[in-house]
Amino acid sequence: MNRFHIWTIGCQMNKADSETLAAELQRLGYELAQRAEDADIIVLNSCAVRQSAEDKVLNKLANLKALKRKRPGVALALTGCLVNSNTDALRERFAHVDFFLKPQRFDDLLAYAKGGAVEREPIPARPGSPTAFVPIIQGCNNFCSYCIVPYRRGREKSRPMDEILCGIEKLAASGVKEVTLVGQNVDSYGHDLPGKPDLAGLLRAANGIEGVLRIRFLTSHPKDMSQKLIEAIASLDKVCEHISLPAQSGDNEILRSMRRGYTIEQYRDLIHRIRRAIPDAALSNDIIVGFPGESRDQFQKTFSLLEEERFDTVHVAAYSPRPGTIAARKLEDSVPAEEKQDRLWQVEALQERISSERNAALVGRTVEVLVEGRKSGKWQGRTRTDKLVFFASKADCLGQLVNVKIDHAGAWSLQGMPIVE
Repeated sequence: MNRFHIWTIGCQMNKADSETLAAELQRLGYELAQRAEDADIIVLNSCAVRQSAEDKVLNKLANLKALKRKRPGVALALTGCLVNSNTDALRERFAHVDFFLKPQRFDDLLAYAKGGAVEREPIPARPGSPTAFVPIIQGCNNFCSYCIVPYRRGREKSRPMDEILCGIEKLAASGVKEVTLVGQNVDSYGHDLPGKPDLAGLLRAANGIEGVLRIRFLTSHPKDMSQKLIEAIASLDKVCEHISLPAQSGDNEILRSMRRGYTIEQYRDLIHRIRRAIPDAALSNDIIVGFPGESRDQFQKTFSLLEEERFDTVHVAAYSPRPGTIAARKLEDSVPAEEKQDRLWQVEALQERISSERNAALVGRTVEVLVEGRKSGKWQGRTRTDKLVFFASKADCLGQLVNVKIDHAGAWSLQGMPIVE
């Protein structure tokens, strides 16, 4: 039996792409290998959004050189945002890699796997998993000054709604209970399609699919999130009350330099409108510290935004220039590395306190958990608001909705006992 191994880093689009590739390889008769050492095909799905992510990919590639020397017949493929238009440069740099595949362009690898031409049939599900990512729009038109994504994934291209809904129906029939609609900017969905459907309409249509219990979507852009979408989230019973809404900065001058397209006043107004319409909504945020020119006072405005709005989760990264982006070409990386690290630590410490306090409010309450698997002897899953929950049970709970009474809360997860009905 031929086997494959896929290593993935980065955003949900990368995870969705890896799920699609895994399903296609399994359709060709390949079996999943948990370790690269046991595989006949090894795929690294890369991320170049941050230097730290790129460094992890490069380290992984370096580590695989020895395996390739030992087993030259192993096929090694690199895909994701690290693969740019200049594959000649990549081939010179990584001579031990057999395939360089742009995001979602897997035809050459699949042809190799089959030994001939392959008829594509996207199947975006991990076999046996109760959850799946469903890409609805590829690429991005925003060209934020720090971001490499538009240069690597191209301009926005929406999938037809009928195609998406048909895919979700197939996933539901295979046992998937939760789907996450993904794109670099899901709020832009449909603007390039005939009739201009939108994300709110897609959510309403997906909400009616039998077998699907939960629907999520990632990632929203603050300038594009409409009141119509907020009202759809509030009214649709399967759409989870969890919204990822990256601010990136709390200072207007930095936001202009980032080319984000909104002011911090508009961002705060959006947050307040969401909370009025969906009182129990959980909100997550992404922040970049140490952007070119960011003063300590400007950082403090970001810190104050997080302190005052009290997000459920915050993903923070220190700015790193991405070659080819507007910021890398035109802005000096002026904030010292030690200052970036100090600001990052400040945000992490603040958010750990806020997350701990918000989660502590759930102790003694019962939450609904969709069970996704086991870890360290316990079942794990997530609430509708994306809280990670662990509990012990001898029953087979995979893919089930389980009511859990929370008895312990930490900053990053909850623990409790299942309620037997």
